[in-house]
Amino acid sequence: MELMTGLKRTDYCGDLRGKDIGKTVTLFGWVQRQRDLGSLIFIDLRDRTGIIQLAFDENTAKDAFEKAASARSEFVLAAVGVVRERSAKNSEIPTGDIEIEVNELRLLAKSETPPFEIVENCPTSETTRLKYRYLDLRRPDLQRNILLRNKVAKITRDFFYDNGFIEIETPMLMKSTPEGARDFLVPSRLHNGSFYALPQSPQLYKQISMVAGFDRYIQLARCFRDEDLRADRQPEFTQIDLEMSFVDVEDVLEIIEKYIHTLWKQAINVDIPEKLPRLTYAEAMERYGSDKPDTRFDMELFSLSDEVRNTGFAVFKSALEEGGAVYGITAKNAVKTYSRKEIDKLTEFAKGLGAKGLAWIRMTDDGLASSFAKFMTEDEMSAILAKAKAEKGDVVFIVADRKKSLVLSVLGAIRCEAAKKLDIIKPGYNFLWITEFPFFDWDEDTQQFVAMHHPFTAPLDECLPYLETDKANVKAKAYDLVLNGIELSSGSIRITDPELQDRIFNLLGLSEEEAQEKFGFLLGAFKYGAPPHGGMGIGLDRLVMQMIGAESLRDVVPYPKLKDATEPMTECPSEVDKDQLDVLGIEIKKTADSNRQ
Repeated sequence: MELMTGLKRTDYCGDLRGKDIGKTVTLFGWVQRQRDLGSLIFIDLRDRTGIIQLAFDENTAKDAFEKAASARSEFVLAAVGVVRERSAKNSEIPTGDIEIEVNELRLLAKSETPPFEIVENCPTSETTRLKYRYLDLRRPDLQRNILLRNKVAKITRDFFYDNGFIEIETPMLMKSTPEGARDFLVPSRLHNGSFYALPQSPQLYKQISMVAGFDRYIQLARCFRDEDLRADRQPEFTQIDLEMSFVDVEDVLEIIEKYIHTLWKQAINVDIPEKLPRLTYAEAMERYGSDKPDTRFDMELFSLSDEVRNTGFAVFKSALEEGGAVYGITAKNAVKTYSRKEIDKLTEFAKGLGAKGLAWIRMTDDGLASSFAKFMTEDEMSAILAKAKAEKGDVVFIVADRKKSLVLSVLGAIRCEAAKKLDIIKPGYNFLWITEFPFFDWDEDTQQFVAMHHPFTAPLDECLPYLETDKANVKAKAYDLVLNGIELSSGSIRITDPELQDRIFNLLGLSEEEAQEKFGFLLGAFKYGAPPHGGMGIGLDRLVMQMIGAESLRDVVPYPKLKDATEPMTECPSEVDKDQLDVLGIEIKKTADSNRQ
């Protein structure tokens, strides 16, 4: 191996173009490929900007030629040479019109044969790639993702700085407070038996910052939640966290709309409308069966309760008699895709979501085929088809249940499943605000209303008179930003009135002692002049994931965890020495879940 003494990079490999012909350059990078043709050797040199071809021939210094002949994949090289026009051009790469006529070559580091090829869309298993994440991250597609993430972070900071926001760091070690998921706990050595928690979000600290007089707060905050993982969830993630004083809902939505418009334009040169469409929670559930609907395709839900109210068909009749509902969706031109076999699969999918079954109508060339037509009158079937706007080639799916919320959510999931199967999801970025969320959520297990949001979320002003008397119809000053069926962010206007806060705590069954135990420091701060405030948190990782159309957060997070929350590269989590545990006063007791794979 050689030293790079006396060499200084002049350019990155992927930045050179035809305008640089004749320029002497010094490049550093990894060998993507070496081709030895005897009297000619070509090396594709790669760095984070791209690839350029190095050329060696009979005019090359013997020492440089011999080093080129010995170079192998992933060796680290320094090359000094002159940019020249390439005789055999390559239109597939931006530098394909030029190459480097190498004068000096240094071997800076050798490499063993990598466990997988460093190429885009590498077919090697994800577990293997994550074990060698430092190699995986050399792949051009992943590097583009991480570089875009970096660009998004810079644009974000610039935007909020330009709009008067102040970046304030909040603690990583904090008090454990209820925020909807399990905390990651950190034992204290100095206070044996007591624990810090890693923040699920900076929620309480950013509200404290409003009380402190920093009326516009921003932070790219690290957040931690001990919950089961999925494609769009990691145990640790980055949140674009903001809070504003002296605002109401419209002010928060307006600044976020400006941010999204700016970000998409500057990051990927896509124009997003300056005003984003809105739906209330009730409208979203009624039309799409989801509070984060994907609006890139139609197939909206419709109620059939009136059309089948007097039917003799037991499934529909019993659902309506018990106060439930009957809803349907129409999959256009779906008859060929949804054979009886495929409908059976979809039925099992619906049952997995809690439905008792799935009724259907197929509008075939031979006429109407249905799972329930024999139980219906001709007029009832005609009414259903009219409401469904069903034509030849269409398939109608219907769900009935005594719980309307179940009917809507199941059909919402079927809607998305069918859209993927039918390949009708249009490309693009469909942003949507969801507003006026319910303040309370009915818990079937405890048979009582519980908070849908954190307990500092403010109810709508017009709902204040019936907080105690009509919980089901109380709405919150809460809002979510949705993109293509994925929740990007959520937020709310906060309660700062001590009397209203006491009412909410009482309604949630939280005693004064419990409130002081969990939130005493914030409640104490509110006694000293708390300004009206509100904000939200936007998932940075999810945002980038959607921007590039990635399938998983692991494609945009540099060092992610697998679904079982392990990291193959460092093999964490891992056991620690008994001496470390003794200092903390901790004894390990294995549980059934602790060895879960």
